[in-house]
Amino acid sequence: MRMSLLHKNTFVVILILGALSTVSPFAIDMYLPAFPQIAGALHTTVAQISLSVSSYFIGLALGQVFYGPLLDRFGRKKPLYVGLVIFILASIGCMFARNIETLIVFRFIQALGGCAAQVGSMTMVRDFFPVEENARVISLLILILSVSPLLAPTVGGLLVGYWGWQAVFITLAAITAVILAATTIFLPRGHRPDPTVSLKPWPIMLGFYHIFKNPQFYTFAISGAFAFAGLFVYVAGAPIIFMEVFHVSAHTFSGIFAFLSIGFIGASQVNVILGRRFKPETVFRTALYCQAFFGAIFLIGTFNHWYGLYATIALFFLNLACVGIIYPNAAALALAPFGEQAGRAAALLGFLQMGVGALASTGVGLLNSHEALPAIAVLVISAFIGFIIYTWGKRQIPALTEISPESAAAIPTY
Repeated sequence: MRMSLLHKNTFVVILILGALSTVSPFAIDMYLPAFPQIAGALHTTVAQISLSVSSYFIGLALGQVFYGPLLDRFGRKKPLYVGLVIFILASIGCMFARNIETLIVFRFIQALGGCAAQVGSMTMVRDFFPVEENARVISLLILILSVSPLLAPTVGGLLVGYWGWQAVFITLAAITAVILAATTIFLPRGHRPDPTVSLKPWPIMLGFYHIFKNPQFYTFAISGAFAFAGLFVYVAGAPIIFMEVFHVSAHTFSGIFAFLSIGFIGASQVNVILGRRFKPETVFRTALYCQAFFGAIFLIGTFNHWYGLYATIALFFLNLACVGIIYPNAAALALAPFGEQAGRAAALLGFLQMGVGALASTGVGLLNSHEALPAIAVLVISAFIGFIIYTWGKRQIPALTEISPESAAAIPTY
């Protein structure tokens, strides 16, 4: 089946898998320009609305753990159908939310559904393509995925400007319905159901424990997760900083968000070039140092009110560029010691990534501030925690398992 796919349906399969991988990024980024309007409609603050971003990240974190076994037990398409339907219904629920608590709950449910598309798309790469093609196909998916943070806020800004914030969630539901139809009609079945796969909590947790106690895994997984949390803090805090502190319009905010996304996306592509000349750990360590350094400058200047709009954009750009280099190398190094358990290790890695990011972004919302300093402080503290964990954990690794540069380049982020 794999060879026939490569010759006949490669483009269609990659396009559908790419569309599936963008469901959650669009759900995260498209409604950011609507924060002030949603806050007004729900009689709350923009900072409180940012908690709905955090609840989405929490849902993604939990979904990482559950969908791996479900996709193996029941095959790829049934859990995918269920997840996409949940996403569509939860999007409609968000549209009818009348208070912040309801919005937070529906965003959590929306994430549980959307996670099926994210996990399923990457899992099915192994079903449809030979091992030697996986890195190339994942790179294409990442290219499609990279369009999301550039396009989603712009589309969201236009929808909000013309039809109001509810139009964002109507559009998300409609787009996902089209993806569900394409998945049903055009995507092959993939991996057959395996009734021998256990869904009992204890064996699953025990398997995760054996993976987590590997020093190389916990060092790079946790340090990378805290460093990567800077992206989550930025997503949750950007509407507060740019639209409340600097009073930019939703349209201008969309342009700023797209520009800063180029820093993150561009750095991940620079990482491919760096991987050809340097070891992944060297690249990871250097980017981690740079993130801590730029973060310290950002925090000190923000505390002293030194920076205007353009300086803030520039420092965000530098910090996000560091994140774009750090995480692919951290993820690849964390997964390097595992062979047959790579899928389960990747699920645990995704859980840690999303979980730490959710906690960090929740801090932004709970502080309920109308200033930039709390978000910048959380961003910098996360970076320094990542730096400390790496410095300590590196000493616990008896012998580092090396990886190829291609492995580091093919790790999807966000």
